[in-house]
Amino acid sequence: MERILADAVLFKRERGRHRTLPLAGQTWALIFNKSSTRTRVSFEVGIRELGGQVMFLSANDIQIGRGEPIKDTARVLGRMIHGAVIRTYAQSDVEEFARYSGVPTVNALTDAEHPCQVLSDIFTFEEKRGPIQGKVITFIGDGACNMPTSWVFAAAKLAFELRIAVPRPYQPSEELLTRAGATRDAFSPGGPKTGDGYVSVCGGRIILTEDLQAAATGADLLYTDVWVSMGKEAEAAERIRLLSGYQINPSLVKLAKADALVMHCLPAYRGKEIDGGTFEANAQTIFDQAENRLHVQKAILAWVIS
Repeated sequence: MERILADAVLFKRERGRHRTLPLAGQTWALIFNKSSTRTRVSFEVGIRELGGQVMFLSANDIQIGRGEPIKDTARVLGRMIHGAVIRTYAQSDVEEFARYSGVPTVNALTDAEHPCQVLSDIFTFEEKRGPIQGKVITFIGDGACNMPTSWVFAAAKLAFELRIAVPRPYQPSEELLTRAGATRDAFSPGGPKTGDGYVSVCGGRIILTEDLQAAATGADLLYTDVWVSMGKEAEAAERIRLLSGYQINPSLVKLAKADALVMHCLPAYRGKEIDGGTFEANAQTIFDQAENRLHVQKAILAWVIS
């Protein structure tokens, strides 16, 4: 993670005049079963700017859409392409493709994880506020979706405090927290007082709470995502009912540090997870965050072939 974040600085600084083209002579496949704007464009542009060729394949373009097993598609494409970027529903599909294709495979989003996004988020934070180690990151909204999951893994590795402020039905699972290396511990003085507390083996602190105001108090970053992720549309009414109070708005921002950042991984639904005024007041950061997907994707691509 630290290497990717460091390399992204160089890729951003040297855009348009890269000294080397690590993907020259290579063809990469983007296999997307979910719609995308930022992920698709950043990877397509990134692959091309690193010297490679790219082909976009939706599920309807290839036999996966007609029921061909992932492992069969992987064994065919693995003989023809040099790498794959996959955005799909099941985490197991990405892992199976990587195992059977034998080519570098990037998880561009699954229902379980969104590692490329969280790396871009951390890169953006450090670009504006310095090292994330020891800082307080507050995630607000659905705490059981792929974004807070990815923040949990990041906190365990990079030693910052992650507060997840969500209703109890949408808190991360015990299994996930254990897999990330978290162990139960008491709350730190002055921190949130409700929910369950965890401390990672690497020193990062993960706190679950239903107390939105306590979680936002003194935070260095307020972060949110949509309440209804792709594939969860049938649960929309119930999700909106339970999450309706978990919004980033001016009163919440006032509780964070004076120079706290507000981020959203987009698309944003103003009036739900964030109010329109707060979104526009922090638009520079949010769209820097979106742009940085390109630079971090390049660093990821360079790393997976090294």
